[in-house]
Amino acid sequence: MTLTELQFQVSLGEDSRRQFKQDITNADALGSEMAAFANSDGGVILLGVADDGSLLGLSRSDVVRVNQLISNAAAQHVRSPVTVQTENIGIDDGRVIVVLTIPRGEDRPYFDRHGVIWLRSGADKRRINSKEELRRLFQSVDQFHADALPTSAPISKIDKLRFRDFLHDVYQQDWPETQQDLLTLLQNMNLATDDGQLNLAGVLLFAERPEQIKPQFVVKAVRYLADVPYTNGYLDTEDIGGALPKVFTEAMAFVMRNLHKVQAGRSVNAPGIPEIPPLVLEELLVNALLHRDYLISAPIRLLVFDHRIEIISPGHLPNHLTVAKIRTGNSIIRNPILASYIAKGLLPYRGIGSGIKRALANWPEIDFSDDRDGCLFTVTIHRHEPSGSIG
Repeated sequence: MTLTELQFQVSLGEDSRRQFKQDITNADALGSEMAAFANSDGGVILLGVADDGSLLGLSRSDVVRVNQLISNAAAQHVRSPVTVQTENIGIDDGRVIVVLTIPRGEDRPYFDRHGVIWLRSGADKRRINSKEELRRLFQSVDQFHADALPTSAPISKIDKLRFRDFLHDVYQQDWPETQQDLLTLLQNMNLATDDGQLNLAGVLLFAERPEQIKPQFVVKAVRYLADVPYTNGYLDTEDIGGALPKVFTEAMAFVMRNLHKVQAGRSVNAPGIPEIPPLVLEELLVNALLHRDYLISAPIRLLVFDHRIEIISPGHLPNHLTVAKIRTGNSIIRNPILASYIAKGLLPYRGIGSGIKRALANWPEIDFSDDRDGCLFTVTIHRHEPSGSIG
C-alpha cells in the first residue's frame, strides 16, 4: 500500500472492514478485535491513525513493540490462532503507520482469550449473546444446519402413507416391522434425532401436519388489487401449509390462477398459455422452500400484484454469496438434508445452482434483492399486460 492509497483509505472513515487506532498496548483487547474481524468478513486495523483520521504515526521503537504485541495476540489471545499480515507505511518525520490485515477466518467461530465470540457491527464490534445468532454463525461455516434441529414431534407424527410410498418408490423398501425399526431407519436417514424426535427436515417432508408442529413455516399468499400492498384490499389470499411437496403444489396453483392466460392463436376451446412460463415459477418457488433460513420463525410471502410477483424469503444470502454470483449459477446449500430428499423427486429440483439461471433464461425480467439488514431475500418477477389475454 502506498501513502496515497493509505490516505484514501483513511479518508473513507471507519466501517465494518476498517478501524483506526492511535496505538495499542493491551493484547487482550487486540485479540478481541482480531476475533471480531475473523468472524466477520475480515478487515484492516490502521495503527497510528487517530479516531478523526489524523495520521499521527508511530515511532520506530513503537513499531517494534506493536509488532511484538500483534504476534502475541494473534497466537495466544485468539482461539483458534489467526494468521495476520502487517505492512509499515512511512509518513512525515520518520513516523510509521502499521497496516494490520486480518482475513476472514477459515476456522470460525473464533473466541477471545476469555471465551467470548465477537462480530463486527458497523465501525465497532459486539459480542454474540443469543442462541439464534450463534447457530447462524455455525451454520455459515457448515458446522450446523437448521434442518437438523430437533423438534417436539415424536416419530408417531410421521404420515405413514406418504413415507411408505416414498420408501417404496425411492428405495424399494417396505414399511419397518416395529416402532424401533422405524426409529432406527429415520435416524439413519437423518430425519430423526438420537433422542427419538423428528428433526425439522423430517417434519417438513414427512409429518402428518407440519403446520401444526411448525406453524411459522408456511407460505402466506396474497393477490392484491393493485401494485401497492395493504391499501386497496385483495382479490385472493391463502395460508398454505403442509409437507413441502403440498406447499409447493398449492403455491403454484395460487400463482397460476392469478396469472393472465394468453390465447396466442389457439382455438377458443383450447386452454390459454400462462403469461409467465410455469417453469420459471417452479424454479423460484423450489428455491425459496429449499434455501430459506429456517432459523428465522417467519413464513415465506408470495405476493401477486398487477405488474409483478414477489417471493419474499426469510434470511439473506448465506456467507459471501451475492446476487451477482447466484445469477451465474453459484449456490450454497443452507439446508443439506432437505436438499438431499428434494433431489430424490419430492419437488421439481433440477440441480444445484442451475435454478436461477434456468428461470432467467426463460424470463429475464426478474430482479433479486438481498437485504442483509432486514434478513430477507426477495425475488421480483415482472409482469406485463399481454395482448390477447383471457383472464
